Amino acid sequence: MNRFFVSKEQILDDRIQILGKDVKHIKNVLRLGIKDKVEIVCAGWVYVCEILEIKSNMIDTKILKSYKGKNDPPIHITLYQGIAKGSKMDFIIQKVTEVGVKEIYPVITGRTIVKIKDIKKEEGKVERWNSIAEEAAKQSKRDSLPIVKNIVSFNEMIDILEKETTIIVPYEMEESYGLKEALNHVGTEKINIVIGPEGGFEEKEIERLKGIKGQVVTLGPRILRTETAGLVVSSIVLYELGDLGVIR
Repeated sequence: MNRFFVSKEQILDDRIQILGKDVKHIKNVLRLGIKDKVEIVCAGWVYVCEILEIKSNMIDTKILKSYKGKNDPPIHITLYQGIAKGSKMDFIIQKVTEVGVKEIYPVITGRTIVKIKDIKKEEGKVERWNSIAEEAAKQSKRDSLPIVKNIVSFNEMIDILEKETTIIVPYEMEESYGLKEALNHVGTEKINIVIGPEGGFEEKEIERLKGIKGQVVTLGPRILRTETAGLVVSSIVLYELGDLGVIR
């Protein structure tokens, strides 16, 4: 069954209304009709529904059964990603959503190639990235929508991370302290992963991350691209501490 996400306001007793762009997708792309079944997700709950009525701007469905979703990982991963140029950022958001990352902060660092000065342009990028995350969440059967936050500066990221206890920072200049070792000293509820842009982090940025107890780690002898690093680290963390590879 196809999966869609709704807000709590769209659930009315034993009915759920599907609104927005999903209406057009259901009608014109999937070509679903009356009595076809869909999965609708809200706040971690999955509702199996039957389509009752299809209108131009709304699809009315009836709840047949519901259950608590089991498809999201037990560990909360937040990715702080140095903004990558072109379609690389789209790729990063799509793939980390598929493996189970729950929050993504696009970050402007000292070596970030992409420069954003226009606020409306920034809002458009974030809106598109959230749309990409939503489509990836549908495809991978996520039980919640990951959130792509507004773009933050490096200093703003530091302010946010100062309150966190587990911060993992892959860095190409680190040689002795590995990710596996770092994961032996972390909790299993929330992990923050910080990835630099194409040009990597500046040394002073690494020192600031160390200053808020960021664990700077090596990913081995090979240098990974920025669009690869976040996906690899997220996957390793979820394999070691979460549910990746586990069949319940």
